[in-house]
Amino acid sequence: MPGSARIRTAFSETVGGLPRQFWWLWTSTLVNRLGGFVVTFLALYLTAERGYSASYAGLVAALFGLGSAIAAVGAGVLTDRIGRRPTLLAAQVSTAVFTAVLGFTDGQVAIAVVAFLVGLANNASRPAVSAIIADVVPAKDRVRAFSLNYWAINIGFGVSAAAAGLIATHGYLTLFLLDAVSTLLCAVVVFVRIPETRPEATTAGDTTAGDTTAGTAAETPDTARIGLGTVFRDGRFMAVVGINLLLALVAQQGSTTLAVGMGEAGISTTQYGFVIGLNGLLIVLLQLPLTRLISGHNRTALLLAGALLTGWGFGLTYFAGSSAAFYAVTVAVWTIGEIISAPTMMSLVTELSPASARGRYQGMYSLSWSLASFLGPAAGGYLLQHAGGGAVWGACAVCGTAAGAGFLLLGRRRTEQSDAAPVAASDTPGAPGATAEREALSPS
Repeated sequence: MPGSARIRTAFSETVGGLPRQFWWLWTSTLVNRLGGFVVTFLALYLTAERGYSASYAGLVAALFGLGSAIAAVGAGVLTDRIGRRPTLLAAQVSTAVFTAVLGFTDGQVAIAVVAFLVGLANNASRPAVSAIIADVVPAKDRVRAFSLNYWAINIGFGVSAAAAGLIATHGYLTLFLLDAVSTLLCAVVVFVRIPETRPEATTAGDTTAGDTTAGTAAETPDTARIGLGTVFRDGRFMAVVGINLLLALVAQQGSTTLAVGMGEAGISTTQYGFVIGLNGLLIVLLQLPLTRLISGHNRTALLLAGALLTGWGFGLTYFAGSSAAFYAVTVAVWTIGEIISAPTMMSLVTELSPASARGRYQGMYSLSWSLASFLGPAAGGYLLQHAGGGAVWGACAVCGTAAGAGFLLLGRRRTEQSDAAPVAASDTPGAPGATAEREALSPS
């Protein structure tokens, strides 16, 4: 087959066959991320522009994360109760308003309060977006769909990070206002093009648009009564959430502690923008081909590799000194880990989530990222100021190694239980089905 034909075939297999609603959601995500300047540059704005300490920048980022943590659980419940679409629209409009207000806010207490509100509104959209993807995309295509959505996020992130570094040299207020405008445009796309996808909102006999997991507990009547307590008692799912928390603590250093550390090392705002923008650029270039390459491989091995590359990629930052090029190398290493981990984890979480409780499950998974955005910047900022960069980057390597070990143990336990359990084992009402559990950490 000629090279051009192979490329066309690969492209068709990668992006073809997905529902129209998914592509409108993908478009809204891309628009939003193209203007997503504030979170990436918040720590640098507070230290370099406003003259606050690294500890204060870490505190503000932690309050942003606290708001995100509260939103993760609350928005997850709202996503299941009132619907994906109204939750998403309310989150996006609120985010736009609070982001614009943050740009005009002065004073340490006021900045901290508004940053908390931005985090609260910003993260409220995550459970709804993930639930919509799970609702409209067939199970066999979900890894691909989550990869494409993650791809859109990073197209926007790579462009916005590089552009923001240049824009910031002429004033940070423009960053806040452009971020707010892009979020409003995202809300317009959702309002005009994306219908409600909640299973209870579909027509009789049509469980979910594109859901192909019939036969699991995810679609039994009992799951309609699933509450947050049931999610907390789901041991396998909560173990995945806990392991992800370790990786998320590491990943959070990329937009907070890394920015401060590079600033202290003499790296300019423009250089930082291009270095951190490499993360998005590499994902744009490599996400789709790598997803095709790892398709069908053992999921536990992929999660282990992703965890180690993420942790030790950040660990290498210890050796970067004042070299922007070396910082770029470290970003490349942990980005490969991110590319492997992100869609694999999202697919795993979706498989473990009952259809009628996807908002709650996705919210709990999102909570791990929110807790990390609360704890990670505070811990990273404190360690950087009082113990130095070696402590920060060494801790990242330890967390990545521990997360990899956790995935390995879960995979081994899954294998032992799968061998011991009969194929026809019944599912537990109100929890993910036994079938889903046996498959959760098996080859994708």
